[in-house]
Amino acid sequence: MDPARRTRVAAYALCVENDALLLVRVAPGYPDTGMWTLPGGGVDFGEDPAAAALRELHEESGLEGELQGLAFVNSVTGANEITPGPDRYHGVRIVYNARVTGGELRDEVEESTDKAEWIPLTDVRSRRIADLVEAALDYLGGQVGRS
Repeated sequence: MDPARRTRVAAYALCVENDALLLVRVAPGYPDTGMWTLPGGGVDFGEDPAAAALRELHEESGLEGELQGLAFVNSVTGANEITPGPDRYHGVRIVYNARVTGGELRDEVEESTDKAEWIPLTDVRSRRIADLVEAALDYLGGQVGRS
């Protein structure tokens, strides 16, 4: 493997309820600070991606969930802005449809996100959103929130 390249596999929960999308905001000190994204993150070595999506959903929002199948897989490449060292980055992002089954919405503290919120689908594009959220909106119907 070329030491100047890094691949990261991540899993995310796509939760839609009452015409609102669950998003989390990237905390200060992380790449894309202030951007809104889906709850999720890196899959630990040996961890099942589905388990990672549910773990991250709980860590970042306080909510428990149940996966309802694969939504889509998204792949991005570019300059590495995630970790020091490698020059190039390849992100493989596995997104699951998820249904909230319990827990209470709360913000994550002193981690990679600092806010969790249900955002009406028609308002999502008024926020500063990550490209993964754009992909999710396209998956959900393409024209949600476009003017």
